[in-house]
Amino acid sequence: MANAPIRLLIAASGTGGHLFPAIALAEKLPDYQIEWLGVPDRLETQLVPQEYPLNTIAVEGFQQGFGLSSIRILAKLAGSILEVRRILKQGNFQGVFTTGGYIAGPAVIAARSLGLPVVFHESNALPGKVTRFFGPWCSAVALGFEVAAKYLPRAKNVCVGTPVRAQFLDGAINAPLDLAIPDGVPLIVVFGGSQGAVAVNKLVRESANAWFDAGAYIVHLTGDRDEEADSLKHPQYIALPFYNNMAALLQRATLAISRSGAGSLTELAVCGTPAILIPYPFAAEDHQSYNADVFTSSGAALTLKQSELTAQVLQSNVLNLLQSPQELAKMGKNAKAIAVPDSAEKLAQLVREVVET
Repeated sequence: MANAPIRLLIAASGTGGHLFPAIALAEKLPDYQIEWLGVPDRLETQLVPQEYPLNTIAVEGFQQGFGLSSIRILAKLAGSILEVRRILKQGNFQGVFTTGGYIAGPAVIAARSLGLPVVFHESNALPGKVTRFFGPWCSAVALGFEVAAKYLPRAKNVCVGTPVRAQFLDGAINAPLDLAIPDGVPLIVVFGGSQGAVAVNKLVRESANAWFDAGAYIVHLTGDRDEEADSLKHPQYIALPFYNNMAALLQRATLAISRSGAGSLTELAVCGTPAILIPYPFAAEDHQSYNADVFTSSGAALTLKQSELTAQVLQSNVLNLLQSPQELAKMGKNAKAIAVPDSAEKLAQLVREVVET
């Protein structure tokens, strides 16, 4: 038993921003036996590779003030803590890793009640409420942005960046696109993260003709919630719900128009892609604006607030950048400077130090 592999439970659920860093970490721990903790009917049921057994629990967050629904949520939380304790004990796990969200609470409480170490990864510049509450309970909090440390004064913080999917770090990043984009033309890539961005989609469609006239092509990743996704037709326009090879697409892009979720920003930085960022205005505690501020203050992106944004404003900002190749090159260089390409390795080393000591 002395040489038995370390058993690690990864608690990551819901969005690509929570799941992709956890998957990237798992791939850097090939000698570990890893199982997953998720929620039924969330994205992890599709994204978590088959080699990681998936355990699911019923848990949800507190969206509003305390009330009758809160009592039901608390009861469900208590049940989920007991369920995670059972999973940890039966599986003889030696540690827990989590990327936050609703699932982090029961995972952290259950692990600490059993004396197990926990590593918490927080990808946002403004840590979420769950991170701020549970961070001090954890053995270490790994940060995507250094600025986040000031919001976690009682936690053991280590800045490691945010891991990206393997495709961003191998030959795929320079692979040719399987899209009909001529060489040499400006390419605008529009994407809203794993959730899509219907409001941004509408503004882009209203602005697009001026960009076509300037010779640009647009690859527009609309998500699957936009009922008007197929409403614009043009030979220089490609609309898709999603696109798998984001690394090659962002590497080819002249300019990206994007939300400012931490995962999207990490991918933009690794690829050195200049960007116009439109933070999602309804994100918890407006955390996407804090993320965008890191890129704007570094000269890697331009931030436009959705509440003040019109199609005309977006149209003119994009045209100004397309006509300023030196500015785009500078922005791309600044984005690269933010990237931590070996983030997954750094995070894996932190997990090893915590779990194996």
